[in-house]
Parts: sequence; structure tokens; C-alpha cells
Amino acid sequence: MLYELLHPHFNIFTYLTFRTAGAVVTAALILFVFGKPMIGWLRVRQGKGQPIRTEGPETHFKKAGTPTMGGAMILLSIFVGALLWADLKNPYVWIVLGVTAGYGFIGFLDDYAKVAKQKTDGVSSLLRLAGEFVIAFIAVYFIAQLQNAGDNAPPGFGTSIAFPFFKDLLLNLGWFTLIFGMIVVVGFGNAVNMTDGLDGLAIMPVMIASATFGLIVYLVGNFVFANYLQLHFVQGVGEIAIILGAVLGAGLGFLWWNAPPAQIFMGDTGSLALGGLLGITAVATKHEFVLAIVGGLFVLELVSVIVQVTSFKLTGKRVFRMAPIHHHFEKLGWSEPTVVIRFWIIATVLALIGLTTLKLR
Repeated sequence: MLYELLHPHFNIFTYLTFRTAGAVVTAALILFVFGKPMIGWLRVRQGKGQPIRTEGPETHFKKAGTPTMGGAMILLSIFVGALLWADLKNPYVWIVLGVTAGYGFIGFLDDYAKVAKQKTDGVSSLLRLAGEFVIAFIAVYFIAQLQNAGDNAPPGFGTSIAFPFFKDLLLNLGWFTLIFGMIVVVGFGNAVNMTDGLDGLAIMPVMIASATFGLIVYLVGNFVFANYLQLHFVQGVGEIAIILGAVLGAGLGFLWWNAPPAQIFMGDTGSLALGGLLGITAVATKHEFVLAIVGGLFVLELVSVIVQVTSFKLTGKRVFRMAPIHHHFEKLGWSEPTVVIRFWIIATVLALIGLTTLKLR
């Protein structure tokens, strides 16, 4: 909005870096200033708050009554920051925000069902996944169409997959690429969702991944930098940096209230939306494999659940004391802050490793 109004008169508004910084500050200020009354409103509306799993670590029982759906606060600040500072004529902005809103709505329905019924089971898994795949399909389809129609884009660019460490390798899988993209978006949405189990555990790695991909989309969307680093240039994708800046700011603001002991939980409303946002960003930039590195902590959490469920169904035995894996370490006797901080360190290291793929070609 501000871009359309002011960039013809003030040249500084044409700079992506300036507008990204504006989105960071805007999103953070919204939660710093309005976070407390928002939490108070949610506490009154929800009554008993988020139900606590009876089979979970005993230390979690003291969290009973903490309100959930804090993701709604995060999404509000992201959307305000992004809509104020982004170029609203850029289709990538609407695709990414569309996935974020759609996944946030699915997460909201799940959170609402849990609070209303005071049970840890919300919307059925099958219904959730169906909605997630439909949203992902629409978004990935439009991205493929945009990239196929881009100026100077290689033939079949929109339906091709790029690989880190290889400067010229593009594998055109045709429309099977849609399936691959859908799996990335849905998988990462649920991976972040499963990571959100301890105070501050999910939001910091999301911020780290957002900052990392903010740099990636800026470079991939700039022809000069992309050419220098031998990356595949994607016209127009740089504008997503504004949204990722808003995520970073919203994360800072939310962490103020979510730091141990948390006054508010993100809930599926936030975790599913943020995971979907990162997933569709990776698809748009053709850095899906890099996302698996940068967001390796989320991947580990998802894999731990898959391994646990598969092992129990096939052998009747559990690999971990409890899944997702952060609960396993709690069961081993690690305190919650220890698990959270060590996982933050892992997320930081993985982000740095992911960034090395930009130069190692």
C-alpha cells in the first residue's frame, strides 16, 4: 500500500531492503503494543485455554489454562506489515499470503475444536490434509504458470526442480513437479506444527529460517546477484522478502509473550500457517532442498513422529520415549529451557549450512 502511494515521490520506497526493514518494525510493534490486550481477550474467550495431553511430560500440567490461538496475533501483524510495505501488484505476494491465510484458517478450526471440546483431538487428520493439499495445489500451479511465462525463463522452468551445489542442473518433471511442490508445502506446514510443543521452541527456528530465506529470495530475485552466485534467477520473487521480514518482526513480538513461562501458545493457527509460508517460499524460489537443510530441525521433528508411529505399528515397540523428539529429551530429564535453547542452536547451525549452498556450486 505504502509502496503504491509513495514510491513515485520518494525513491527510498523502491528499495527492497528499506521496505523489508519497515515490515520487520511494523509487525514487531503491533505485537509489542497490542499483544497484552490481545492475550487478555483470548483468555476471556477461551476460558480453560488449550487442553494439555495427559500422556505428556508431567511438567506441562502447570501450563493448563494458558490461552492458545496466538498464531492469530502473529498472522495479523504479518499481514499488516506485508500489505503496508509490499508491492501489491506482485503475484508472488498474494500467492504466499494466500497459502498463509488458508493454512492459518485450517489451524484455527483445529484449535477451536480443541478448546470447544476441551480435548487434544481437533479436526480429523484426513480433513485437515485434504484442505492443505488443495491449497498447496492451487498455489504451486500458479507459481508454475508464472515461471513458465517469465521473461527469459528457460523452457519448462516452472515445472523444473533445481538442486543445490549444481549451477546449471534443472530437472524438468513436467506436471509431476506439482505433486513434489504440494508435498513440500504440506510436509513443512505439519513439520512446524509438530515442533510447536514447548515455550518458544517453534517461533525462534521459524524466525531463523525466515531470515535465511529472506536473503535467498532477495538474491534469487535480483538478476545481478543471481548471475554472480550462479543461482537460477526467478523474476519477481524478491518481493517475498517483505513477507519474510514481517514474519521476523512478528516472531520477535510474539516471543516477547511466548518466552518461558508462556502467556500464550501459538497453536495450530500459527504453526501450520508459518510452516506453509516457508514451504511455498521454497517452491517459489526453487530452493526446496535448501529448505530441508535450513529447516532441518523441523524435518527431524516430523521424521521422529513418522519413525515412532511406524515402529509401533509394525513391532509394537517405540524408538523414542515420546514423539515428537523434543518430548523424548524431556523424558530423558532435560529441562524445557535446555531443550529449547539447544534446539535453537541446532537451527542456527543448519541455517548457516544452508547458506553455504548459495556459493558452493
